Amino acid sequence: MAEREAGDSEPTTKSPEDESAESNPLQHAQDLKHVLVTSVLNLEELDVDLYRGTHHWVPRSQRLFGGQIVGQALVAAAKSVGDNLYAHSLHCYFVRAGDPKVPVLYHVDRTRDGRSLSVRSVKAIQHGQAILTCQASFHTLEPSPIQHQFTMPVVPQPEDLLTVEELIHLYLSEPDLEETSKQGLNKLLANEVPIEMKPVNPSHSFRLAAREPKKLFWVRARGHIGEGNMKLHCCVAAYVSDFALLGTAMLPYPNYRAQFAVSLDHAMWFHSTFRTDEWMLYECESPWAGGSRVLVHGRLWRRDGVLAASCSQEGLMRVTPVAQPSKL
Repeated sequence: MAEREAGDSEPTTKSPEDESAESNPLQHAQDLKHVLVTSVLNLEELDVDLYRGTHHWVPRSQRLFGGQIVGQALVAAAKSVGDNLYAHSLHCYFVRAGDPKVPVLYHVDRTRDGRSLSVRSVKAIQHGQAILTCQASFHTLEPSPIQHQFTMPVVPQPEDLLTVEELIHLYLSEPDLEETSKQGLNKLLANEVPIEMKPVNPSHSFRLAAREPKKLFWVRARGHIGEGNMKLHCCVAAYVSDFALLGTAMLPYPNYRAQFAVSLDHAMWFHSTFRTDEWMLYECESPWAGGSRVLVHGRLWRRDGVLAASCSQEGLMRVTPVAQPSKL
């Protein structure tokens, strides 16, 4: 179960990674740029269909990021199919929180190999128990006269927008910014991530105002991955797809905050070739929320308007009212 608890306190002791980053910020920046390749996509083969993931990017938290486990599970599954097969869908359930202090084992079951389709079942294991179950299906490339898709939203190009980090610095420069807002923004700024994001509506990104449960932002992996390896790009896309998706459901409720939020399941479909180290538009919307659960859909668009991938996620969301400032 990929947990995201709001209000987690910062650790009082520094990890060796934190100390190394402070002593050598340039090296830290380089490590961050390539972390998706060196950790998410790098599994150690222990035996046939058995892999171990030992490098976890954990951004100042005590839990594994759900998207990383999904990405690694897809890596393990992809290693068991031929070069002519490409992932077209995956369906995952998060069943337990991941522990970043120990490796994750990935056991692949070769469920079926057909003429054009292959199915793999992957179990991610820690402490002898499953933390994620995943089924992935792979398909050979087949031409078809039947082709259609939705139309990509018309939005400003990424070159005309600011990154999340640049926006935070801009808001922090405002003289009338409340102290609580400053603390929250500084916490976001310290939480470095291995992907770049540029919100399409930056004026809405950090403002406490009710709005539709929809958001658009450009996204790409940091660093160079290159073209020609769609298996690798699908795995990175699986990682990216879990980032900032669940929070879409909270946009209509500025007077509440997520006290406890966990991803329950995650499904993804890959439609076309793409590169995750190039800007893609991520369109997120939540059609439903109720019973302490939320449902969110996402679409990843290439810059040329081609729909690259779609995803859906349901999460458990327990909220608490935001403390209102006293009028006295």
